[in-house]
Amino acid sequence: MNKRLNEQTISELAPLIKSKQISPVEIVDAVLEQIEKLNGQLNAFIEVTADKARKQAETAEAEILSGNYRGPLHGIPMAIKDNIYFANEVTTMGSKIHQNFKPSYDATVVTKLARAGVVFTGKLNLHEYAWGATTNNHHFGPCRNPWDVERIPGGSSGGSGVAPAAHMTIAALGTDTGGSIRIPSSFCGIVGLKPTHGLVSKYGCFPLAWSLDHIGPMTKTAEDAAYVLEAIAGYDPKDPTSVIGPAPRPIYSKELTGSVKGLRIGINEEYFFNNVDSEVEKTVRNAILSLEKEGAVIETVKVPALQYAEYAEMITIISEASAIHHNNLIAREEDFGDDVRFLLKLGEIPSAVDYLQAQQIRLQLDREFKEMFDKVDVLITPTLPFLPPKIGQDTVLLNGKEVNFLDHIIRFTGPFNLTGLPAVTVPCGFVNDLPVGMQIVGPAFQESRILSVADTFEKLHPELKRSPLVLQK
Repeated sequence: MNKRLNEQTISELAPLIKSKQISPVEIVDAVLEQIEKLNGQLNAFIEVTADKARKQAETAEAEILSGNYRGPLHGIPMAIKDNIYFANEVTTMGSKIHQNFKPSYDATVVTKLARAGVVFTGKLNLHEYAWGATTNNHHFGPCRNPWDVERIPGGSSGGSGVAPAAHMTIAALGTDTGGSIRIPSSFCGIVGLKPTHGLVSKYGCFPLAWSLDHIGPMTKTAEDAAYVLEAIAGYDPKDPTSVIGPAPRPIYSKELTGSVKGLRIGINEEYFFNNVDSEVEKTVRNAILSLEKEGAVIETVKVPALQYAEYAEMITIISEASAIHHNNLIAREEDFGDDVRFLLKLGEIPSAVDYLQAQQIRLQLDREFKEMFDKVDVLITPTLPFLPPKIGQDTVLLNGKEVNFLDHIIRFTGPFNLTGLPAVTVPCGFVNDLPVGMQIVGPAFQESRILSVADTFEKLHPELKRSPLVLQK
């Protein structure tokens, strides 16, 4: 094999595990070796559970050798964002306040992955309480982008973006409230899927904003995201926001068609191609053009309520987050990092009128996106309007102009937390040796459709599969 085991994907490893050509123990050893080599530099993991992982890998090996193969995730190492609960194991939420917190139960997604035979290698770094987009963690240190260690990986699921990109895990789980799966996936050059709201249970995940939160896969390929989604999707009565969804539920990995012929791609110029870094825009437009050359049809679409989306997203997220942390903000204000404390105090300001107006905007967005998807199959946008800034910077260059990072970072991702629509980011090119992400959005519960488009694009462009600079040294 040209690639080391930790550099491979689920789709590459699973057949070798099933046929007993390689052992889960070998894969875990390769992953743990990479973590030991790079985590001191990248700070992707808050905790590495090496002994637990080796024992789980030995169990998986014994099961497979005895003929009890569970499926494509059996024996695959995964790492989990440290706001998702493991029973009786410390789950910090990247915070001081919860630095010794041990939940008494597993998150539903953890239970489902364990049932699929996943080997858990550790807890991944995140922005404190998932309330930020840099993963400059005040308590556990900044997470670093493997393409340029002086730059942020994005957040809040920064460790979940860095670890797969740097081959410190085969796959990861992240959470997404305004873009926190898609932002680090785009900045780190991997695939990140925010599923339809309610498709994946949030039971056992510490909330940031109840009505906006999602859990989803962060992987090296779209096909791998499909495998992980198959394991974690489904109704959960323990989660009041869980929905039953379509029945029978798709086998997502079997619905990757390999074709975009006749696919109707919507492009919204006014919102998603307005005020974008010129090189980022050029890269995304070239990616769309390559799909058009394969038979996709490009149609211009309008969604007028998008002009109010940033207001609605910000009012909703800061209000709900501040409600969740209200008591600790009163009792333990100094135990929050400066940036998170500022946002929590900001969230105490909006009135009930502000919040309810924001929910009316969400309803209008729902209606307009449903009308749009009567005309097109998917919407494609840049995932982010700019390249990642340096660690510690509050501003970023946008076409030569210095702008506030937070004012723009969730501009293109946030509308799909408001609407709950499924969205996936896939690497589509490079600018200054930094990866650029393309966001593919579909109607509710059409994960198969958007993953198929992402998978087709990846297969059209194998030249985009590069190693991060930290691995080339």
